[in-house]
Amino acid sequence: MGRDRERDRIAGLLEDARSGRSGTVVIQGEAGIGKTALLDQIASDAADMRLIRGAGIESETELAFSGLHLMLHPYGDRFDALPAQQAAALRSAFGLAAGPAGDRFLIGAATLTLLSELAADRPVACLVDDAQWLDRASLDALLFAARRLGADPVSMVFTVRDTARPFPDHGIDVLRLTGLDRATAHDLVGTHAPGLTVPIRERLLDEAAGNPLALIELANSLGSRPVHEAGPLPVGGRVQEAFRRQLTELPDATGRLLLVIAADGTADLDVVLRAAETLGLGPADLGPAEEARLVVLDGGDVRFRHPLIRAVTYQNAAHHQRIAVHDALAKTLGDEHADRRAWHLAAAATGPDENVAAELERAAHRAGHRGGTAAVATAYERAARLSTEPEGKARRLVHAARADYDAGRPDRATRLAAEAASLTAEDGVIAEATFIRAQVAYERESPAADAALALEGAKLITGSDPEQAVSMLTEAVWSARDAGAHDLVRQSVEQLRKVRLPAGSAKTPVTGALIAYGRLLEGGAPGAVPPMRALVDAALNGEVEDLVECVIGGYMGLLVAADRPATALLERMAADARAQGALGWLPYILEPLAIGRLLLGDVRGADSAAAEGISLAADIGMDMQVTALKCIAVRLESDAERSRAEAPGVLAHAGLHPANAALASWGLGLLDLAGGHADGALEHLDAVCSGPARHDLLIRAVPDHTEAAVRAGRPDLARAYLPAFEAWAAATSSTGMVSRCRALLADGDEADEHYRTALSLHGDHPYDAARTRLLYGEWLRRRRRRTEARTELTTAEDAFARIGAGVWAERARTELEVLGDRPAARTGDADPLKRLTPQELQVVRLAAVGLSNREIGAQLYLSPRTVGHHLYKAYPKIGVTRRMELARLLSVT
Repeated sequence: MGRDRERDRIAGLLEDARSGRSGTVVIQGEAGIGKTALLDQIASDAADMRLIRGAGIESETELAFSGLHLMLHPYGDRFDALPAQQAAALRSAFGLAAGPAGDRFLIGAATLTLLSELAADRPVACLVDDAQWLDRASLDALLFAARRLGADPVSMVFTVRDTARPFPDHGIDVLRLTGLDRATAHDLVGTHAPGLTVPIRERLLDEAAGNPLALIELANSLGSRPVHEAGPLPVGGRVQEAFRRQLTELPDATGRLLLVIAADGTADLDVVLRAAETLGLGPADLGPAEEARLVVLDGGDVRFRHPLIRAVTYQNAAHHQRIAVHDALAKTLGDEHADRRAWHLAAAATGPDENVAAELERAAHRAGHRGGTAAVATAYERAARLSTEPEGKARRLVHAARADYDAGRPDRATRLAAEAASLTAEDGVIAEATFIRAQVAYERESPAADAALALEGAKLITGSDPEQAVSMLTEAVWSARDAGAHDLVRQSVEQLRKVRLPAGSAKTPVTGALIAYGRLLEGGAPGAVPPMRALVDAALNGEVEDLVECVIGGYMGLLVAADRPATALLERMAADARAQGALGWLPYILEPLAIGRLLLGDVRGADSAAAEGISLAADIGMDMQVTALKCIAVRLESDAERSRAEAPGVLAHAGLHPANAALASWGLGLLDLAGGHADGALEHLDAVCSGPARHDLLIRAVPDHTEAAVRAGRPDLARAYLPAFEAWAAATSSTGMVSRCRALLADGDEADEHYRTALSLHGDHPYDAARTRLLYGEWLRRRRRRTEARTELTTAEDAFARIGAGVWAERARTELEVLGDRPAARTGDADPLKRLTPQELQVVRLAAVGLSNREIGAQLYLSPRTVGHHLYKAYPKIGVTRRMELARLLSVT
């Protein structure tokens, strides 16, 4: 009643699904506002669709994947249709197979693919009631799927009760359900209590504030009682009071049996009755509650008519009664319900109990095996509270803190880590607690705060656990790098020098490379390059397996101009992460991969990697990584308008992340340089080349600074940073760029010779070669060597267009027009790939090597149908009609 606007909104959502477009909405409101009634109406309206229903159960919020299992286990016969990694993860999460579930987001990818698979038969309506009570693992999986469904006939609707904890609905439409209007509320009361006098009815309408449940329950329970008897309670309190009155009128045995149902919460009538029997209760005691419509029996299930009845039943019971009921349930449950038994034992405990703590710790291990990190954290924390010794409590708390961090709950992780450290003198536990606080600080405070804490933790265990100390110091060095905090880099490197690793340790390559990086930041490139390149080689050869160290190895290669092997390493890591379902790691890999592709002249590939990383990081809540990737997107020279629009947002983080922000400033400088705004370019590039990252990746901006200074008529500034760059270039065999700078600063035949030398040294860097050809062509034009100038400029324009550097292609065309050259079309203009969006290009590239839509979806965490939609849109853009034509197109371009 009175929900026409909301029903129209949902009708549109269902119609979109029937037309092949996905959509998701969260219906939010207070208890009793009508969310479930609306969901039931949606189910009725979706009778022609495949209906998948689920509900959060308050007593199961600590059981990993319990909610998802309820929804998807009936479709277990479809698991074989999923990519192998996803199917294995889903089976592991549901306890159907041995083996770890892997990355916590892999279950989300599996959920996405399964929903798409089920929608192949007919459109799907996925309805989830009381989503605020879903276990965190299930909620993460469903929301991940909701955010990445695209061209799939799937509608998802969540109902969420207002609670103190905000629902993670970012990126999803929210439909706020408010109270009924006065006229509709009047009709509803008239239907349920037609005999009320006008004054009482009006008072009831005022007190209920349009809440349907309050209107119905208060109207039904009024009798001779005045509506204001309970005093000025909120609507929810009044409804609960109405339910409480009904419960107090029941026989004592019935009330006790309802408490068993409330404590169990699974609706399993057999379990409830077996537990009740140990308390002297029987099935007949359920009759009065059923007659009063407080519970509903459905086959082998028993449930409360409304969740508030369950809450009132449990809250109204005395503490000793709850303990007795939980104890009875624990004794009833066998090993097949070990996790539920552990939680009932914990609820029945009256003080510290090491046996129960150990049972919960085993439950934490099982949850970790299934991939439910939030459940792991909760089980470890409860186990800690039941521990009998401070050391055991501290150990379990730090495990809980680590799991909370992995589950994306940084506030809880920080609180538990601090508590753990305060309870023990054990260096290992304190160091791990400090490390967790450091990793949280990266997002919450700054990379510098992360580095300082990681260094502090590493000092505690440098002698006792050198390999873990190296892991912490790796975090310290790299976070200090992001912060431009050279003092922290130096301190961390000095601590690394004190570490004595065992012979043959896998940490040796990264230790040497990080110490070398410290030298690089001081301008000592010659001594720094060999160990840094050695880390790249070791990672490529499989001698380094740690993901963090491999990512850093990729970065190290880019810092010392080992662009080809570094990018190859990162490409392999990205492929491995997709194959293994390590979704949480992928945005960190895509960041240096985008830079590597850019440096090698694959601007479109870089754009594709950055776009994928931004999309993934946003969907899984990695805000800092979104900013880092957006900095790279600004640095790309594929879309000047987009880069300039994005720049203010990312540069706002310059104080916290100067290294990333400098990438964006470099990009802005290049846009100005390409557009002929030399003064603006010089301002940006001078800040880059003099900033804290000047000996890091940004050393490679020096040639651009030299060009900007020459064009701005500032030869005094043109040479300002060349000595440092020349030393780096000599150590990294990157002398082609030095020759270009010398050409810009030389006259006559000397400049000509330097340009030719530069072109002979650029090797497999087509972007650098095209930039040099552009400068050389402009120099030749100014000397009236028109034919030679046209050749160089035409070659440069074609190269820029081919690799996707649109702003530079435009500048080359401008130079050609100065020569009087106005061709109708050029090779680059015909390049069809530049018409694709980054995601379309990514899909097309994978399809070109023979991957099916399902295989592409598994790699990109998209549904197969969405992959097909991208191909459908891409084909006319690139002029192909069949999949087999893609391989030929890619080989040509």
